[in-house]
Amino acid sequence: MNKTLGIESKKTRLYGIIFLLIMAIILPLIFGLNLYILTLLILMVIFIIYASSWNFLTYTGQGSLGHAAFFGLGGYISAMVASASGISPYLTMLVGGGAAALVGLFIGVICVRLKEWFLAMVTFGFAIIIQTLMVSQFATVTGGWDGIAAPRLISSTVPNYLLVEYYSIVLIAALIILFFWLILRSRVGLAFAAIRENEMEARAAGIDPVRYRLFAFVVSAYFSGIAGALEIHHMGYITPEIFSVDISFWPIIYSISGGLGTLAGPIVGTIVITVLWDGLQSLGITYARFIIIGLLLVLIIIFLPKGLISLPDRVRKYFEGRQKTS
Repeated sequence: MNKTLGIESKKTRLYGIIFLLIMAIILPLIFGLNLYILTLLILMVIFIIYASSWNFLTYTGQGSLGHAAFFGLGGYISAMVASASGISPYLTMLVGGGAAALVGLFIGVICVRLKEWFLAMVTFGFAIIIQTLMVSQFATVTGGWDGIAAPRLISSTVPNYLLVEYYSIVLIAALIILFFWLILRSRVGLAFAAIRENEMEARAAGIDPVRYRLFAFVVSAYFSGIAGALEIHHMGYITPEIFSVDISFWPIIYSISGGLGTLAGPIVGTIVITVLWDGLQSLGITYARFIIIGLLLVLIIIFLPKGLISLPDRVRKYFEGRQKTS
Protein backbone atom coordinates (compact mmCIF):
# COMPACT_ATOMS: atom_id res chain seq x y z
CA MET A 1 0.00 0.00 0.00
CA ASN A 2 2.79 2.43 0.87
CA LYS A 3 4.23 2.39 -2.65
CA THR A 4 1.01 3.66 -4.17
CA LEU A 5 0.51 6.57 -1.82
CA GLY A 6 0.49 9.79 -3.80
CA ILE A 7 2.32 12.94 -2.78
CA GLU A 8 0.70 16.26 -3.64
CA SER A 9 2.35 19.63 -3.75
CA LYS A 10 0.72 22.06 -1.34
CA LYS A 11 -0.31 24.46 -4.10
CA THR A 12 -1.79 21.77 -6.33
CA ARG A 13 -3.71 20.28 -3.43
CA LEU A 14 -5.09 23.62 -2.26
CA TYR A 15 -5.98 25.01 -5.68
CA GLY A 16 -7.48 21.73 -6.83
CA ILE A 17 -9.78 21.41 -3.83
CA ILE A 18 -10.82 25.08 -4.06
CA PHE A 19 -11.64 24.59 -7.75
CA LEU A 20 -13.74 21.50 -6.99
CA LEU A 21 -15.58 23.36 -4.23
CA ILE A 22 -16.38 26.23 -6.60
CA MET A 23 -17.63 23.74 -9.19
CA ALA A 24 -19.80 22.07 -6.56
CA ILE A 25 -21.39 25.44 -5.81
CA ILE A 26 -22.06 26.51 -9.40
CA LEU A 27 -23.05 23.16 -10.99
CA PRO A 28 -26.70 23.32 -9.82
CA LEU A 29 -26.88 26.84 -11.23
CA ILE A 30 -25.62 25.57 -14.60
CA PHE A 31 -28.04 22.65 -14.84
CA GLY A 32 -30.95 24.39 -13.14
CA LEU A 33 -33.30 22.58 -10.76
CA ASN A 34 -33.02 19.27 -12.58
CA LEU A 35 -34.06 16.66 -10.00
CA TYR A 36 -32.03 13.90 -11.64
CA ILE A 37 -28.83 15.96 -11.72
CA LEU A 38 -29.35 17.23 -8.16
CA THR A 39 -29.90 13.70 -6.86
CA LEU A 40 -26.76 12.51 -8.64
CA LEU A 41 -24.74 15.41 -7.21
CA ILE A 42 -26.05 14.78 -3.69
CA LEU A 43 -25.07 11.10 -3.78
CA MET A 44 -21.71 12.03 -5.29
CA VAL A 45 -20.90 14.45 -2.46
CA ILE A 46 -22.02 11.91 0.16
CA PHE A 47 -19.68 9.31 -1.31
CA ILE A 48 -16.89 11.87 -1.43
CA ILE A 49 -17.28 12.10 2.35
CA TYR A 50 -17.34 8.30 2.60
CA ALA A 51 -14.31 7.77 0.33
CA SER A 52 -12.35 10.53 2.08
CA SER A 53 -13.12 8.90 5.42
CA TRP A 54 -11.91 5.52 4.21
CA ASN A 55 -8.84 7.13 2.66
CA PHE A 56 -7.95 8.67 6.04
CA LEU A 57 -6.89 5.18 7.12
CA THR A 58 -4.21 5.01 4.45
CA TYR A 59 -2.25 7.85 6.03
CA THR A 60 -1.19 5.38 8.73
CA GLY A 61 -0.76 2.46 6.33
CA GLN A 62 -4.09 0.80 7.18
CA GLY A 63 -6.82 -0.62 4.97
CA SER A 64 -10.39 -1.80 5.37
CA LEU A 65 -12.62 -4.10 3.32
CA GLY A 66 -15.64 -3.68 5.59
CA HIS A 67 -16.29 0.03 6.00
CA ALA A 68 -19.92 -0.59 5.07
CA ALA A 69 -20.29 -1.65 8.71
CA PHE A 70 -19.68 1.92 9.87
CA PHE A 71 -21.55 3.46 6.94
CA GLY A 72 -24.60 1.33 7.69
CA LEU A 73 -24.46 1.67 11.48
CA GLY A 74 -24.38 5.44 11.19
CA GLY A 75 -27.42 5.31 8.96
CA TYR A 76 -29.44 2.90 11.10
CA ILE A 77 -28.75 4.62 14.41
CA SER A 78 -29.47 8.08 13.01
CA ALA A 79 -32.69 6.88 11.36
CA MET A 80 -33.96 5.21 14.54
CA VAL A 81 -33.10 8.15 16.79
CA ALA A 82 -34.61 10.69 14.40
CA SER A 83 -37.80 8.64 13.99
CA ALA A 84 -38.23 8.06 17.73
CA SER A 85 -37.39 11.56 18.93
CA GLY A 86 -38.38 13.85 16.10
CA ILE A 87 -34.95 15.50 16.31
CA SER A 88 -33.50 16.89 13.07
CA PRO A 89 -31.43 14.37 11.08
CA TYR A 90 -28.68 16.98 10.96
CA LEU A 91 -28.28 16.37 14.70
CA THR A 92 -29.02 12.64 14.84
CA MET A 93 -26.35 11.98 12.22
CA LEU A 94 -23.84 13.01 14.89
CA VAL A 95 -25.28 10.27 17.09
CA GLY A 96 -25.02 7.81 14.20
CA GLY A 97 -21.41 8.82 13.63
CA GLY A 98 -20.73 8.44 17.34
CA ALA A 99 -22.15 4.91 17.34
CA ALA A 100 -19.97 4.01 14.35
CA ALA A 101 -16.94 5.49 16.14
CA LEU A 102 -17.62 3.44 19.28
CA VAL A 103 -17.80 0.25 17.25
CA GLY A 104 -14.67 1.37 15.40
CA LEU A 105 -12.95 1.87 18.75
CA PHE A 106 -13.94 -1.64 19.83
CA ILE A 107 -12.61 -3.19 16.62
CA GLY A 108 -9.52 -0.99 16.65
CA VAL A 109 -8.49 -1.83 20.21
CA ILE A 110 -8.58 -5.51 19.32
CA CYS A 111 -7.27 -5.46 15.77
CA VAL A 112 -5.36 -2.25 15.01
CA ARG A 113 -2.04 -3.99 15.71
CA LEU A 114 -2.65 -6.22 12.71
CA LYS A 115 -0.74 -5.39 9.54
CA GLU A 116 -2.55 -3.68 6.68
CA TRP A 117 -4.73 -6.23 4.88
CA PHE A 118 -5.00 -8.57 7.86
CA LEU A 119 -6.93 -5.74 9.48
CA ALA A 120 -8.82 -5.31 6.22
CA MET A 121 -10.02 -8.92 6.32
CA VAL A 122 -11.18 -8.53 9.92
CA THR A 123 -13.28 -5.50 8.98
CA PHE A 124 -14.70 -7.42 6.02
CA GLY A 125 -15.84 -10.20 8.32
CA PHE A 126 -17.26 -7.73 10.80
CA ALA A 127 -19.43 -6.09 8.11
CA ILE A 128 -20.93 -9.50 7.31
CA ILE A 129 -21.59 -10.14 11.00
CA ILE A 130 -23.34 -6.78 11.42
CA GLN A 131 -25.57 -7.36 8.39
CA THR A 132 -26.53 -10.81 9.68
CA LEU A 133 -27.43 -9.42 13.11
CA MET A 134 -29.55 -6.68 11.56
CA VAL A 135 -31.77 -9.19 9.75
CA SER A 136 -31.97 -11.72 12.58
CA GLN A 137 -31.54 -10.79 16.25
CA PHE A 138 -32.34 -7.09 15.72
CA ALA A 139 -34.98 -7.53 13.02
CA THR A 140 -37.75 -6.23 15.29
CA VAL A 141 -36.15 -2.78 15.42
CA THR A 142 -34.39 -2.74 12.04
CA GLY A 143 -37.30 -4.08 10.00
CA GLY A 144 -35.29 -7.06 8.78
CA TRP A 145 -34.71 -7.16 5.03
CA ASP A 146 -37.59 -4.72 4.54
CA GLY A 147 -35.73 -2.01 6.42
CA ILE A 148 -37.23 1.08 8.06
CA ALA A 149 -38.25 4.56 7.01
CA ALA A 150 -36.02 7.51 7.83
CA PRO A 151 -36.99 11.20 8.11
CA ARG A 152 -35.76 13.26 5.17
CA LEU A 153 -32.99 15.81 5.69
CA ILE A 154 -35.20 18.58 4.32
CA SER A 155 -38.99 18.33 4.15
CA SER A 156 -40.38 18.20 0.62
CA THR A 157 -42.70 21.06 1.63
CA VAL A 158 -39.71 23.42 1.72
CA PRO A 159 -39.31 25.35 -1.57
CA ASN A 160 -36.43 23.91 -3.63
CA TYR A 161 -35.84 21.43 -0.81
CA LEU A 162 -33.46 19.29 -2.87
CA LEU A 163 -31.26 22.29 -3.68
CA VAL A 164 -31.17 23.29 0.00
CA GLU A 165 -30.27 19.71 0.91
CA TYR A 166 -27.49 19.64 -1.68
CA TYR A 167 -25.81 22.81 -0.46
CA SER A 168 -26.07 21.67 3.16
CA ILE A 169 -24.30 18.41 2.28
CA VAL A 170 -21.64 20.29 0.30
CA LEU A 171 -21.03 22.43 3.40
CA ILE A 172 -20.72 19.34 5.60
CA ALA A 173 -18.31 17.73 3.11
CA ALA A 174 -16.19 20.90 2.98
CA LEU A 175 -15.97 21.03 6.77
CA ILE A 176 -14.98 17.36 7.00
CA ILE A 177 -12.28 17.71 4.35
CA LEU A 178 -11.05 20.87 6.07
CA PHE A 179 -10.81 18.86 9.30
CA PHE A 180 -8.72 16.19 7.54
CA TRP A 181 -6.50 18.90 6.05
CA LEU A 182 -5.89 20.49 9.46
CA ILE A 183 -5.11 17.10 11.01
CA LEU A 184 -2.60 16.29 8.28
CA ARG A 185 -0.85 19.65 8.69
CA SER A 186 -0.53 19.15 12.45
CA ARG A 187 1.92 17.10 14.50
CA VAL A 188 -0.54 14.22 14.21
CA GLY A 189 -0.14 14.34 10.44
CA LEU A 190 3.64 14.24 10.80
CA ALA A 191 3.29 11.19 13.05
CA PHE A 192 1.02 9.56 10.46
CA ALA A 193 3.66 10.10 7.76
CA ALA A 194 6.42 8.69 9.96
CA ILE A 195 4.39 5.56 10.76
CA ARG A 196 3.44 5.03 7.13
CA GLU A 197 6.99 5.36 5.83
CA ASN A 198 8.84 3.37 8.50
CA GLU A 199 7.15 2.08 11.63
CA MET A 200 10.38 1.04 13.35
CA GLU A 201 11.95 4.47 12.90
CA ALA A 202 8.73 6.06 14.13
CA ARG A 203 8.90 3.98 17.30
CA ALA A 204 12.53 4.97 17.78
CA ALA A 205 11.46 8.62 17.55
CA GLY A 206 8.97 8.11 20.39
CA ILE A 207 5.84 7.78 18.25
CA ASP A 208 3.33 5.13 19.31
CA PRO A 209 1.99 3.61 16.05
CA VAL A 210 -0.86 1.78 17.80
CA ARG A 211 -2.26 4.95 19.36
CA TYR A 212 -2.14 6.94 16.12
CA ARG A 213 -3.57 4.09 14.06
CA LEU A 214 -6.39 3.70 16.55
CA PHE A 215 -7.10 7.43 16.32
CA ALA A 216 -7.18 7.25 12.50
CA PHE A 217 -9.45 4.20 12.61
CA VAL A 218 -11.97 5.81 14.98
CA VAL A 219 -12.03 9.09 13.03
CA SER A 220 -12.51 7.17 9.79
CA ALA A 221 -15.37 5.16 11.31
CA TYR A 222 -17.02 8.31 12.69
CA PHE A 223 -17.16 10.19 9.41
CA SER A 224 -18.15 7.04 7.51
CA GLY A 225 -21.11 6.85 9.88
CA ILE A 226 -21.91 10.49 9.12
CA ALA A 227 -21.85 9.72 5.40
CA GLY A 228 -24.16 6.74 5.91
CA ALA A 229 -26.61 8.85 7.89
CA LEU A 230 -26.65 11.52 5.19
CA GLU A 231 -27.43 8.98 2.49
CA ILE A 232 -30.20 7.34 4.48
CA HIS A 233 -31.89 10.62 5.34
CA HIS A 234 -31.59 11.69 1.72
CA MET A 235 -33.17 8.44 0.48
CA GLY A 236 -35.82 8.34 3.21
CA TYR A 237 -35.35 4.67 4.09
CA ILE A 238 -32.68 2.11 5.00
CA THR A 239 -32.32 -1.64 4.45
CA PRO A 240 -29.57 -4.13 5.42
CA GLU A 241 -28.27 -3.93 1.85
CA ILE A 242 -26.32 -0.91 3.07
CA PHE A 243 -23.89 -3.41 4.62
CA SER A 244 -23.31 -5.23 1.32
CA VAL A 245 -19.87 -5.88 -0.15
CA ASP A 246 -20.18 -3.29 -2.92
CA ILE A 247 -20.79 -0.53 -0.37
CA SER A 248 -17.48 -1.50 1.26
CA PHE A 249 -15.63 -1.61 -2.05
CA TRP A 250 -16.79 1.68 -3.60
CA PRO A 251 -14.67 3.95 -1.36
CA ILE A 252 -11.65 1.76 -2.12
CA ILE A 253 -12.25 2.06 -5.86
CA TYR A 254 -12.75 5.82 -5.61
CA SER A 255 -9.61 6.32 -3.52
CA ILE A 256 -7.35 4.12 -5.64
CA SER A 257 -8.65 5.70 -8.85
CA GLY A 258 -8.10 9.24 -7.61
CA GLY A 259 -4.95 8.69 -5.58
CA LEU A 260 -4.40 6.99 -2.23
CA GLY A 261 -3.09 9.02 0.66
CA THR A 262 -4.12 12.37 -0.83
CA LEU A 263 -6.92 14.77 0.02
CA ALA A 264 -7.93 15.38 -3.58
CA GLY A 265 -7.66 11.73 -4.65
CA PRO A 266 -10.95 10.41 -3.23
CA ILE A 267 -12.75 13.53 -4.48
CA VAL A 268 -11.47 13.18 -8.04
CA GLY A 269 -11.94 9.41 -8.04
CA THR A 270 -15.52 9.65 -6.82
CA ILE A 271 -16.42 12.27 -9.42
CA VAL A 272 -14.82 10.46 -12.37
CA ILE A 273 -16.09 6.98 -11.52
CA THR A 274 -19.61 8.20 -10.62
CA VAL A 275 -19.97 10.22 -13.84
CA LEU A 276 -18.66 7.29 -15.90
CA TRP A 277 -20.85 4.77 -14.07
CA ASP A 278 -24.01 6.85 -14.45
CA GLY A 279 -23.15 7.87 -18.01
CA LEU A 280 -22.78 4.25 -19.09
CA GLN A 281 -26.12 3.41 -17.53
CA SER A 282 -27.81 6.28 -19.39
CA LEU A 283 -26.42 4.78 -22.62
CA GLY A 284 -28.04 1.45 -21.77
CA ILE A 285 -24.74 -0.17 -20.80
CA THR A 286 -25.76 -1.85 -17.55
CA TYR A 287 -23.80 -5.03 -16.93
CA ALA A 288 -20.82 -4.22 -19.15
CA ARG A 289 -20.09 -1.13 -17.06
CA PHE A 290 -18.74 -3.40 -14.31
CA ILE A 291 -16.15 -4.66 -16.80
CA ILE A 292 -15.37 -1.14 -18.03
CA ILE A 293 -14.86 0.22 -14.50
CA GLY A 294 -12.75 -2.81 -13.62
CA LEU A 295 -10.54 -2.36 -16.69
CA LEU A 296 -10.18 1.35 -15.95
CA LEU A 297 -9.09 0.57 -12.39
CA VAL A 298 -6.50 -1.94 -13.64
CA LEU A 299 -5.12 0.59 -16.15
CA ILE A 300 -4.90 3.28 -13.46
CA ILE A 301 -3.03 0.95 -11.10
CA ILE A 302 -0.57 -0.03 -13.85
CA PHE A 303 0.03 3.30 -15.58
CA LEU A 304 -0.96 5.83 -12.89
CA PRO A 305 -0.12 4.15 -9.56
CA LYS A 306 -0.49 7.52 -7.81
CA GLY A 307 -4.00 7.91 -9.20
CA LEU A 308 -5.72 10.25 -11.61
CA ILE A 309 -4.49 13.30 -9.70
CA SER A 310 -0.98 12.48 -10.92
CA LEU A 311 -2.08 12.67 -14.57
CA PRO A 312 -1.40 16.43 -15.02
CA ASP A 313 2.17 16.00 -13.72
CA ARG A 314 2.71 12.99 -16.00
CA VAL A 315 1.49 14.97 -19.01
CA ARG A 316 3.62 17.98 -18.08
CA LYS A 317 6.76 15.85 -17.67
CA TYR A 318 6.04 14.14 -20.97
CA PHE A 319 5.93 17.41 -22.90
CA GLU A 320 8.93 18.78 -21.02
CA GLY A 321 10.86 15.68 -22.04
CA ARG A 322 9.84 16.12 -25.68
CA GLN A 323 10.96 19.75 -25.62
CA LYS A 324 14.37 18.78 -24.24
CA THR A 325 14.90 16.13 -26.92
CA SER A 326 13.79 18.42 -29.76
